[in-house]
Amino acid sequence: QVQLVESGGGLVQAGGSLRLSCVASGRSFSGYDMGWYRQAPGKQRELVATISRGGSTNYADSVKGRFTISRDNAKNAVSLQMTSLKSEDVAVYYCNAKLVVNGAILSSYWGQGTQVTVSS
Repeated sequence: QVQLVESGGGLVQAGGSLRLSCVASGRSFSGYDMGWYRQAPGKQRELVATISRGGSTNYADSVKGRFTISRDNAKNAVSLQMTSLKSEDVAVYYCNAKLVVNGAILSSYWGQGTQVTVSS
């Protein structure tokens, strides 16, 4: 079992920056692929960025060049640095941990979410 706790959301002006953090409890954090997802009002949850257990990263086109995902296995933590924030980035941001073995998702865990609001 993995528990994820996000922090760092808040209100920021357009063009500003925020850093989201997610700390995981439980064993074997380094073995999980980690990701950030977001859900805007009235929309489906969507992928923002992922980082594999090997450190490979993937980003949604809408955030490429503006957001950076990173992980610190020693601290059981994954972060999302967000810059040049836009009104379109307003959403609840969720941390996700997936255990993937031979291409199959054996388990998936979600945090409770943290709100990001961008004012114009």
